[in-house]
Amino acid sequence: MKVEDFDMFCTMLKQRSGLVLTKDKAYLLESRLMPVARKWNLKTLDELAATVRARKDENLLKDITEAMTTNESSFFRDQKPFDQFKQVVLPALLESRATKKSIRIWSAACSSGQEAYSLAMMLSEDSVRLNGWRIEIVGTDLSSEMVEKSRAGIYTQFEVQRGLPITMLVKYFKQTGDKWQLSPQIRQMATFREYNLLTDLSPLGQFDVVFCRNVLIYFDQPTKTKVLEAIAKQMPPDGVLYLGGAETVLGITDRFKPMEGQRGLYVLP
Repeated sequence: MKVEDFDMFCTMLKQRSGLVLTKDKAYLLESRLMPVARKWNLKTLDELAATVRARKDENLLKDITEAMTTNESSFFRDQKPFDQFKQVVLPALLESRATKKSIRIWSAACSSGQEAYSLAMMLSEDSVRLNGWRIEIVGTDLSSEMVEKSRAGIYTQFEVQRGLPITMLVKYFKQTGDKWQLSPQIRQMATFREYNLLTDLSPLGQFDVVFCRNVLIYFDQPTKTKVLEAIAKQMPPDGVLYLGGAETVLGITDRFKPMEGQRGLYVLP
């Protein structure tokens, strides 16, 4: 790939998604964008780059952005965050929200929905204690394809084997052919919408808990700061933010501080 084409794609991707690609990731561009080129009846990445420059077609730009944003997820990914939710975060919210009996949870950059649905299944298991409560789970992702997949709640054998306890598979899924579909009961507990973290977040409303795990690692520092400060505005004073194990707020923003004794959890100062 020509250097000027690589630079153009990198600039476009950073503007549209916050994704930062270094020169050593050129192979990723080549492997992920060739299917896009073929979809648009273009033979090479040179032709794809030329078409982007000539047409500025929003659908083409969207296809390129979606192809490059990582869609990696699994049920109960890394497990510990879900244990923390059950043992630390939820009990505190049940106490502090006892009057209004309402909790909102955001799964940001939700990919194909497993994180949101893992939370929904956990909360369903706790239905006796949550009787009379209104729990809203919102999943957002840049990719319209991922949002549609999340809404459908249909997963492959491989996807349900990654992290999902067999008891939950039996209880909450129905096999259809070689795929598994979540029950309507669980699907209706979560809503999904297409949303870009780099845009104004205020239309999403306020959230008591925000899961934004393994997202910031793809951004440069100014973009991390911008996103974290925007998320902080959407949270109440006692809200809780989840980041991935390799992520931190230290040196990036003072709008959050680590929750004492809880790795990966952050609160407003």
